[in-house]
Amino acid sequence: MDQLTSSLAPPRTPQKSTVAGTPGESAGSVTKRLSSELMTLMMSSSPGISAFPKSDANLFEWAGTIEGAAGTVYSGLTFKISISFPPSYPYAAPTIKFDTPCFHPNVDINGGSICLDILQDKWSAVYSVQTILLSLQSLLGEPNNASPLNPDAANLWDKPEEFKAQLMRTYRPINDDPIA
Repeated sequence: MDQLTSSLAPPRTPQKSTVAGTPGESAGSVTKRLSSELMTLMMSSSPGISAFPKSDANLFEWAGTIEGAAGTVYSGLTFKISISFPPSYPYAAPTIKFDTPCFHPNVDINGGSICLDILQDKWSAVYSVQTILLSLQSLLGEPNNASPLNPDAANLWDKPEEFKAQLMRTYRPINDDPIA
């Protein structure tokens, strides 16, 4: 009986021995994680955040939006972001940048780079796309002025009227077209 069972079973291929988080991590597990995170994000009721793959063919490149929280100078504004996931995700942080110009102490106004500890030295595999987006939304209203990427924005932060005026000079409303 054992012979019959083993002859019907698919041939066993040796498994690669990998340590979680190493470059040998299979793309399949990353794809599975990203698919799961996409479903969680789609089913969530977190207001003012969204993200999805830019195309069906590439689960590693996403587009997202973040709305400024009520009660902040960013209230009523929506920012488009790009998210690129490395092959070693979630053991390495994704690269996120603002596509919409964002006048903010922790955002590079020209390139859209973001200075946020959880995207750098405080990254953990327990973070998800949803937690990242919520952190970015929170960062809009509560910048870390001790570590500014944009010193001009940091200097104006305590002057809300001047800050808002400069913010609106640089802000460009996003187009509703998801391809744009």
